[in-house]
Amino acid sequence: MPLLFVYGTLKEGFPNHHLNIGRRVPGLFQTRAARPLLVVRLCQEDRAPWLLDAPGQGFPVRGQVFEIQPEDLVAIDAFEEVGRPTGYVRVELELASAQGEAVTAFAYVKPPHQLGDCLQVDGPFEEYTAELARGYWLQAT
Repeated sequence: MPLLFVYGTLKEGFPNHHLNIGRRVPGLFQTRAARPLLVVRLCQEDRAPWLLDAPGQGFPVRGQVFEIQPEDLVAIDAFEEVGRPTGYVRVELELASAQGEAVTAFAYVKPPHQLGDCLQVDGPFEEYTAELARGYWLQAT
């Protein structure tokens, strides 16, 4: 069963978790490589978390891992607009558990060139927290 690393609104307790119907793997995880976790503002969304596809910059990012059915992964791809010019890209990332175990999981990242469309960028952060999520909204498209 595929694993999915979530670092933003798909985490338990966050606005889009209802879309993530996978089974949570116990524990906390973080990316092995540092990556910029940003909170951005665009015309159609505000305070959205972006994990930038720029390994070696930022911090190791903390998040949650879920076991997910392949068909449910396809549904999340659609929500994250994978394949669209302004969408996320699903990639495999190397993670470490809190116990230091190596894990590989899918994650949704943004290409760096999309930063040019942002009205505001905050970060990088080590973790998307409830405080950072305050004010998040996504306009229906």
